[in-house]
Amino acid sequence: MGEFGTELRSERESRGIELEAISDLTKISSRYLTALEQNQFEQLPGGVFNKGIVRSYARVVGLDEDFWVGRYMDAYQQSGQLKTDDADWIAFAENVGKSRDQEGHRPDLRLRWAGVLLLLVLIAGLGWFVYHFVRNKASDHGNRSQSPLAGATYVGHAVWPDYEAGADASPQQVAIPAAS
Repeated sequence: MGEFGTELRSERESRGIELEAISDLTKISSRYLTALEQNQFEQLPGGVFNKGIVRSYARVVGLDEDFWVGRYMDAYQQSGQLKTDDADWIAFAENVGKSRDQEGHRPDLRLRWAGVLLLLVLIAGLGWFVYHFVRNKASDHGNRSQSPLAGATYVGHAVWPDYEAGADASPQQVAIPAAS
């Protein structure tokens, strides 16, 4: 029972890391870190926070986090200081962890990406349609404005009759097709 804290402290000291350095890096009170090294688990905040403290401590020191969290849980349960609500929190956290492992690859994530892809295709199609619509309208307008006869309708052209027909003759209307 007393081995957990002693071994944890010896691992830290063998690497030349001060307790204050761990406290500064993890933002965990040095009071909690000292309690952890002295197996005074009743002074720790409780619940899943204790596992987080051990995990952070092990990470800074360079130890295997999962191994040391497991060792802490064994030492905490053997110490007889395990509270009912701590046991409930621990069981809850373990169940959450197990359910996350079983989820695997989330199918709803694939559906989101398919929706994003469909939206991009629709936006690209709409952009292509608008581009070609505006381009055709601009080219139609450009063709009309370039022709001097654009928009004019020819009813006909006055053709003067032959002089032999007489002096009273009036001009006649002759139909000429409109330019297209």
